[in-house]
Amino acid sequence: MNIGKRIYNILFHTHTVSGIVISVGLYVIFFAGSFSFFRDEIVNWERGHSFPVTDELDVNADTVIQNLGETYQLYGRDIGLRHIYNERRISVSLAVTKDSTAGEEAQSSAFFYMDTSDKSTATYRESYTLGEFLYRLHFFTQIPYPVGYYLSGFTAFFFLFAILTGIIVHWNKIISNFYVFRPWAKLKTLWTDSHTALGLIGFPFQFVYALTGAFFMLKAMVIAPVLFALYDGDQKKLYKDLEYDTPVYELHYKRLPTDVSINSFIDDTKDQWGGFRVTNVQIFNYGDANMHVALSGNIPYENKMNGVGKIIYKVADGSVVYEKDPLLASSYLDIVKNLLYRLHFADYANYGLRIISFVLGLISCYVILSGVMIWLVARDKKNIPEKQRRFNEKVVWWYLAICLSMYPMTALEFIVVKVFQNAGMTFIYQTFFIGWLVLSVFFYFKRSNVFTVKYSLILGSVFGFMIPIVNGIVSGNWLWVSLEKGLQQIWFIDIFWIVLSSLSTIAVFKYLPKRNRILFSIIL
Repeated sequence: MNIGKRIYNILFHTHTVSGIVISVGLYVIFFAGSFSFFRDEIVNWERGHSFPVTDELDVNADTVIQNLGETYQLYGRDIGLRHIYNERRISVSLAVTKDSTAGEEAQSSAFFYMDTSDKSTATYRESYTLGEFLYRLHFFTQIPYPVGYYLSGFTAFFFLFAILTGIIVHWNKIISNFYVFRPWAKLKTLWTDSHTALGLIGFPFQFVYALTGAFFMLKAMVIAPVLFALYDGDQKKLYKDLEYDTPVYELHYKRLPTDVSINSFIDDTKDQWGGFRVTNVQIFNYGDANMHVALSGNIPYENKMNGVGKIIYKVADGSVVYEKDPLLASSYLDIVKNLLYRLHFADYANYGLRIISFVLGLISCYVILSGVMIWLVARDKKNIPEKQRRFNEKVVWWYLAICLSMYPMTALEFIVVKVFQNAGMTFIYQTFFIGWLVLSVFFYFKRSNVFTVKYSLILGSVFGFMIPIVNGIVSGNWLWVSLEKGLQQIWFIDIFWIVLSSLSTIAVFKYLPKRNRILFSIIL
């Protein structure tokens, strides 16, 4: 690719500046996002649960409705049962009743999570977990809405710009440089070689996540011009065309003569669409003559990537008023909407794909770190004023302190939530963010990048090895016990931390002087 020298310099400096500006936020996104691939496993590990990975609403809907009826007046309400994650809890939503003659009790809505095993309920804050925290952290929802959403979206957008300009800048030498690695050369060469090679390896992964991340977080800004340019501000019409609208059915104020079985509609749908997995049950006007049941879900991803389906029944006569057959060819809209989600969450295959995605996520973290180190080393020259060089060093001290302390802090938080079970949202926020701040400040005031790297790995390894031990002591689910009981997700997280801690221990051994390795072995 032949580009002029002036354009090359503009792209090079734009690539560098955009990378530096977004680097801290981007590191947090990729680090927390890498752990988010195992969100469900972390949640089940924390709670001591095991749940089959079915990707469907695996619950007796009739029993759930019956239990709700013991607490709430259901007539005339819209009721939603939804399976979002592979855990025992499902989300339950109850709209305000449409019956204007109902008492005060039915005039309030409700949303909570229900445990499908013991039927206990909990609010979002009460059911908050470390897995949910890490998942939310990777798009900054801890920052008040919509600031966090837009901040993560623009970070992803500028990262997309950075990787595209990086490919253009390195295009002429991209193949030859990929095979060059000079670990014994000067420091800038080492960082540059590893940054180029690993950046090229992770380019497809990074491109997909930058694109989909920017789309998810900034889609409101994309839709806004379309809404006014093509729909004259008619939001309902836009949502209908995008198939995000919810049907509205009037209440007839006439009760159904007999009880209704939601399970029968679910079974009929599964028989009609072989292998169909129902993930969402929406009931309109419960108990009324105009009651409708909407079922939505998908064909297993291994059978059809975009097999999204939906059907709406009129309960009184069992007729179908709407049908979207998942076995037919998917529309362009379905492909775009569903494919972006599947690519981003990497949930269309089993552990293999998610493990690969986790590794590529950590590689992306390294590419981000090495890019900043290249920036520092390139400016550590005698012709740079001493004041500017000191400032550059301080920037990188803070940068490495904030980024690298995430590893030991994340490992420590696994121990904390296991010891203090059911602590809730506030407790997780306080322990993680305060601990992260303390570690970051500590590493910064050591004023040594070598110290920060070394002891981040050491602390992360020590805490990581402690995680399965603490889990065994607190819950009794030792590795061999969880394996024997078939507690696959609990066993996986324990093994995951043993492997991750072993790899970081190996890295420390390679990093430490020989005389210190024996001492480190004794500590572990």
